[in-house]
Amino acid sequence: MSNAEQFKALVQSHRDGDDAHFYAVALQLAAVEARRGHGKIAEEIRSLVDAAKSRPPSTSKTVALHQPRGDLAALLLASYPANRLADLVADAALRKQLDRVVREQRHITRIAAHGLSPRRKLLLVGPPGTGKTLTASALAGELGLPLFLIRLDILITKFMGETAARLRQVFEAIAATRGVYFFDEFDAIGSQRAMPNDVGEARRILNSFLQMLEQDHSQSLVLAATNHPDILDPALLRRFDDVLHYRLPDTEQAQTLLRHRLAGHLPKRVAWKGLATQASGLSYAEIAKASEDALKEALMNEEAQVDIKQVIAMLEERRVMRAGWKQNSAKG
Repeated sequence: MSNAEQFKALVQSHRDGDDAHFYAVALQLAAVEARRGHGKIAEEIRSLVDAAKSRPPSTSKTVALHQPRGDLAALLLASYPANRLADLVADAALRKQLDRVVREQRHITRIAAHGLSPRRKLLLVGPPGTGKTLTASALAGELGLPLFLIRLDILITKFMGETAARLRQVFEAIAATRGVYFFDEFDAIGSQRAMPNDVGEARRILNSFLQMLEQDHSQSLVLAATNHPDILDPALLRRFDDVLHYRLPDTEQAQTLLRHRLAGHLPKRVAWKGLATQASGLSYAEIAKASEDALKEALMNEEAQVDIKQVIAMLEERRVMRAGWKQNSAKG
């Protein structure tokens, strides 16, 4: 890599907040200076890198948020999430996949040096409320990257060719600014091309997405989430590095979530496992909302602790809401 490319890489990694890549390029520059006989300069660079690595992270640092401009401002919603993977209650298999994604991203320079690519194109599949959106936030938070939510309501238009043009703008942003780009309700784009209700424009949109995704060799993470994997085009699976499956929580996972949400607000002796059985069939999001509703009731009633009966009542309320939604969906 030439000096010009190295300086460019330094600026880009600083812009993206990628400290690991910044330090790696700085050490490359130090090696170049050492080979040129500039030992003192090389040692100073190494000392600065070592000092920066050992410095504890600042809690008061203000991060400049990458805000899309122009046409992209309507297509992308940008944020810097504070979530971490520890906030996500998941089964062992899913946790292992997510940990591997984070590890590979943190060793991106070493992996790229051997001609390999880290996992960064992920398909998230599962029922609503099981943690797909939280995963996008948690990955962005873990890696210190901005999260960009692609607004499909703006992206997809009725005008021929306009959706593909906007999609290209999104992928240009993916290449220009490293971040986590999240396509929620992805089946709006990725439905099978051979479906009976398919139209020519829908096929062109999907073909454009497949082509752009395959040609994308950026350092950004591209996440697509769907509640309906059965209608996705099979060609999509080959373009993603990993498919992550999300399921409703079992009793142990429901218990963990209830503890996270209510520990310290319930009496000291709580039959957590018994309480978790009351959440059977509910999603993570529904359990979390029921817990919050019970806590709000206690606050409004000026009670020192949350009543377990109130938690059970709120869980049952969510169950009734779910049943009503299913019934109305079936009628529709």
